[in-house]
Amino acid sequence: MDNKLYIWQMIKEAVKNLGGRTTYSEIRNYIRDNHGEVNESSINYQIVVCTVNHPSRIHYPENKKPRAANSRYDFLFTTGRGQVELYDPEKHGRWEICKNEYGKLTVAQAEIEDLPDVETAESTEQEQELSFPIESHLRNFIAQNIGVIRVDGETVKLCIEYPTDVGRIDVLAVDKEGSFVVFETKLSRGSDKAMGQISRYMGWVKIKLAGNKRVKGVIVAKRTDENLKYAVSVIPNISLFEYELNFKIREVSIGEKKGNKK
Repeated sequence: MDNKLYIWQMIKEAVKNLGGRTTYSEIRNYIRDNHGEVNESSINYQIVVCTVNHPSRIHYPENKKPRAANSRYDFLFTTGRGQVELYDPEKHGRWEICKNEYGKLTVAQAEIEDLPDVETAESTEQEQELSFPIESHLRNFIAQNIGVIRVDGETVKLCIEYPTDVGRIDVLAVDKEGSFVVFETKLSRGSDKAMGQISRYMGWVKIKLAGNKRVKGVIVAKRTDENLKYAVSVIPNISLFEYELNFKIREVSIGEKKGNKK
């Protein structure tokens, strides 16, 4: 019965019956006790294949094409080395296999943007052209300009991206007082759904990292809608920022042009 078509089903059964959160070794023991001897390497292989946030899953045939995490091979989430739990999109965020800016397959948390409403659907060609094409560019922009960004009047130092049990923080920073600052980035419109995301990350940072230190949140978007502004107005420690891109075209001087010589 050592067939990968069935091993993923055994793994799913094992994790469910082990309380929804377990380890690789406990999965192997469960399968051996309930289904007989199964090649351990095959079990480990299928665990990686079925773990939505495992970076090595793209190296296996089941995951060689871009797709959202909604197939039979997308039911585990790694919480640490050799540890997994059942994947819950509401808890862990939505993950996908996609191509990065270099055309290479990668595992990433999907950005689920709101569908535009009538009022905000219309944007000028200039706005579209001056938006960041991919989210990593916006994160890098924040990193490169961190010296001029002030949250509650304080400058911050930062790291780009920070993995957590509840999803990936886009940018995690610390100000000079030791307070943690969680950045949630949106390429286009920031809606009030961003409040749920950033609140989840802030709660994780408070419990896992901050202790007695404050945790602040910053939502950065091309523009923010009224619903988000109302939500932020009653939530302490969360700020809104909008980014704006500008460019200039100027002629490069290369000396006297041909034909102008005397």
